[in-house]
Amino acid sequence: MAKAESNAKDTAAARTRTVAYDVAEQLRTPQEMAAYLEAWLQEAPDDAAGITRALGDIARAKGMSQVARDAGLSRESLYKALSETGNPSFATVLKVARALGVKFHAAAA
Repeated sequence: MAKAESNAKDTAAARTRTVAYDVAEQLRTPQEMAAYLEAWLQEAPDDAAGITRALGDIARAKGMSQVARDAGLSRESLYKALSETGNPSFATVLKVARALGVKFHAAAA
C-alpha cells in the first residue's frame, strides 16, 4: 500500500510544471503598457532600475527590434540599456519612451 501511495505522489509531482512568468506577454494594448509603467512610477518612484526594467518589459511586448529602430538605437544597445544591470542615460530613456508611445508627466507632490 505504501508503494501505491508513493507512486501516486510521484505521478502528481511529475505532472506539476512551473513556467517563468513574463509580464511582457500580458502587455497587449497601449493602455495596458501605459498602466504598467504608471504603476511603476506610482509605486516605486525612486526605483530607477525597476522603471527601466518596466520600459524593457514594454519594449519586449512591442518588439525590441522595432522599438530600437524607432528610438534610433541598435537592438543590442537597447537590450543592454534596459537590462537589470543597464544604466541608460536619461536621453536614452526619453527616446525609448517616445518609441514606445508613452509619455512622462509631472504633477506637484
